[in-house]
Amino acid sequence: MAFDEMRGAENGVRNAYRAYQRWLEATPVERLIEKHQQADLIFRRLGITFAVYSSDEGAERLIPFDVIPRILDAEEWKIVGTGVCQRVRAINAFLDDVYHEQHILRAGRIPRDLVLNNPCFRPEVLGLDLPRNIYVHIAGIDVVRVSANEFYVLEDNARVPSGVSYMLENRETMMRLFPDLFASHPVAPVNHYPEVLLRTLRAAAPPGVVEPTVVVLTPGFYNSAYFEHAFLAMQMGVELVEGPDLFVEDDLVYMRTTDGPKRVDVIYRRIDDDFIDPLAFNADSVLGVPGLLSVVRNGRVVLANAIGTGVADDKAVYCYVPDMIDFYLGEKPIINNVPTYRLSDADDRGYVLDHLEELVVKEVGGSGGYGMLIGPASTSEQRFEFRKKILADPENFIAQPTLSLSTCPTLVDAGIAPRHVDLRPYVLTGETTTVVPGGLTRVALREGSLVVNSSQGGGTKDTWVLEA
Repeated sequence: MAFDEMRGAENGVRNAYRAYQRWLEATPVERLIEKHQQADLIFRRLGITFAVYSSDEGAERLIPFDVIPRILDAEEWKIVGTGVCQRVRAINAFLDDVYHEQHILRAGRIPRDLVLNNPCFRPEVLGLDLPRNIYVHIAGIDVVRVSANEFYVLEDNARVPSGVSYMLENRETMMRLFPDLFASHPVAPVNHYPEVLLRTLRAAAPPGVVEPTVVVLTPGFYNSAYFEHAFLAMQMGVELVEGPDLFVEDDLVYMRTTDGPKRVDVIYRRIDDDFIDPLAFNADSVLGVPGLLSVVRNGRVVLANAIGTGVADDKAVYCYVPDMIDFYLGEKPIINNVPTYRLSDADDRGYVLDHLEELVVKEVGGSGGYGMLIGPASTSEQRFEFRKKILADPENFIAQPTLSLSTCPTLVDAGIAPRHVDLRPYVLTGETTTVVPGGLTRVALREGSLVVNSSQGGGTKDTWVLEA
């Protein structure tokens, strides 16, 4: 049975939820429904939508938002916050190592082929020295909970993690709809995230640059996360640019402005490696900046996140993050991995093929809830098709047990009911590694579903961390 985050205690409601539960019991469900409708209007007016490229119902959808918050107390957040920061520190050390001396590979702690033959490993940046040795400036670490004190990292997002705008807008909306609740609950703020993000990006500037110019590089209006790109640029007070707005000249990157070219020092890029520079990667790309890699290699501009970070969030490399924490930090993981089977291993593959109906199988490069099999909810035909895929390309898959994700009370058509949730805290690395108290809680709105991705029918909640 799934752990109920509100009523998980034997003696009733858990500490974090006690004050909220009293308010909830005194509040008619009709008022919650009314507030939910108001939230939808706010989100629609702000244009908070996401694209579902495979949908026949239209490209844009309003992201579902639940007005019942997910609440953690200070001690619970201490586990999550310190755990994800530890993980990102180790991932940054790993990336700096594998693009330089490769000590961890020489020590045999991670298979060489898994890293060096990984499609996300970029030999083009071997030997590249980055300011503060930081590759992952912005990370989204997906955390799940299965009991009162038992959290697991489900996956790492070290390339261009999305969703932080929903964290911020969820909080803004809740404060507008329920000011009385914030007056009676010591909820830690998250609205300073854009300020911390800008400080992080400015700290990444090339050596000698005192007043760096920062821009947000977007693929454009039709990207599924365009709202977030525009939102973050506006909140930070920096320019939102597309590839054609930038050009390379004299080993520098410039932005076209009405006052003439302006040098750019730090690019918060929301474009994947393959499309960032058509001269170095995909020659057909019209999204990137020709010649950008050369300027990066010469240390005249910094990309956040760096080229090549995808090798750290590959789902097969994920298995070895505890080894990274031990190897680079000399510490034990504060939050453990989900036990994971690598299907390139014959023994693991044999076990998984015999137990497909019990496991979750994922493509190592998959995201958004696509390219996966949830065994207990699958049909025999789906398992048969996945078996063929695994046998044809076993290195492209990992498998994990079906965790019983914790649940939170959620407003659904039938009233208030428990629904499964996960959490994506956003970790920023500049002068230090830090995380704002909270993150994006994603909720599986369908009864019994474990898939929280918005593209798969999930929604979001505001995440409250109560200050001690």
